[in-house]
Amino acid sequence: MAEIIDTRTEPERAIEKACAVLSDGEPVAIPTETVYGLAADATTPDAISRIYEMKGRPRFNPLICHVCDLAMAEAHVTFDPVSRRLAEAFWPGPLTLILPQRRESTVHTLASAGLDTLGIRMPDGFSRRVIARFGRPLAAPSANTSGKISPTSAAHVQADLGSRLKLILDAGPAAIGLESTIVKVENGRLRLLRPGGLDAAEIEALTGLAIERPEAAGAVIEAPGMLASHYAPGAAVRLDADEVRKGEALIRFGGEALPGEADAAIVLDLSPGGSLREAAANLFDYMKKADASGAATIAFGPIPSEGLGEAIIDRLQRAAAPRG
Repeated sequence: MAEIIDTRTEPERAIEKACAVLSDGEPVAIPTETVYGLAADATTPDAISRIYEMKGRPRFNPLICHVCDLAMAEAHVTFDPVSRRLAEAFWPGPLTLILPQRRESTVHTLASAGLDTLGIRMPDGFSRRVIARFGRPLAAPSANTSGKISPTSAAHVQADLGSRLKLILDAGPAAIGLESTIVKVENGRLRLLRPGGLDAAEIEALTGLAIERPEAAGAVIEAPGMLASHYAPGAAVRLDADEVRKGEALIRFGGEALPGEADAAIVLDLSPGGSLREAAANLFDYMKKADASGAATIAFGPIPSEGLGEAIIDRLQRAAAPRG
C-alpha cells in the first residue's frame, strides 16, 4: 500500500518525498481544497500516461494543470482580459480556466488530450507548496478510478488506488468537497463547462456577464467532468426521491425525513441545517458511506438548485446516468 505522510505534522518531509516521487515520473496523491488529486509532472508524457493508466481514464478526457502562481500559468497559457480578471479574483481557489496553450509551453499534449487549450487552476492549500518546490505544473485529476466517486480524504485514496500508488499526502478532509468550476471565455462570452466549488453567480457578479451553459447532449469534451456518466458509486442511483423503498440507502438534505426511511439500509443527511456549502463538502464521503452499506440503490432526496446546488445536482445526474 502507499505510504501516507501527514502534511500537518511533517510538511517538509512530505514536500521532499513528493518531489522525489514526481521526479521519477510517478504520480502522487495530493490534497487540495476541492478533492484529492492524482498528480504527475505535466511536462513528461510517461508521467501523464501513468495517470491515465492508474485511473483507467479515457485519453480523450483532458487533465487540469495545476500551477503555484500566475507567473507559472502565464508561461503556458494566454490570458484574455476577462480570464485574467477571474484568475486575479478567484485564485487560489476552486476555479479552472480553459485557455489557449502557448506555443512555447512545455506541458505535453497528452495532458490536453490533443486540444489547443489547457485547463489551468491554482489550488489553495498544501498542494501549492509542492508545485512551487517541484517547479513545473502538475496534471492532477481526482485520485480515484475513472468514473467513480471522487476522494475527499487520504483514506478514500488509499482504499481505491493505494495498492498502485507510492505516496499519498494527507492534509485532512477536503474543505470544499466538489471539483473546481470550469469556465471558458470565448469572444467575450462566458461558458460554464462544469459547475463546481465556485458558485457561478459569483463569476457573473464579478464580470457582469451571463454564464452560458452548453447542452450536455452531444457536447464536445473540452474539460474534465463532461462525460455523461461520472462520479458513480457501485449502487444504482435514484434522484429526487419523495419516499424510500425498503433496503435502499437514503441521502437527503435539510433535515426533512422521507416516508419509508425507517426501512432504509442507512440514512444520511448532507446538511440537516440546509447549508449547500456543508452539503457539497459531505457529498462524496456520504456517497461512499451509502455505497458501503450494501444497498443496491442509493436514493437522493431533492436538492435546491441555486448556488452550489447546481454543482451538486450535476454530480448526481452524472452518477445516475446509464453506465457504459
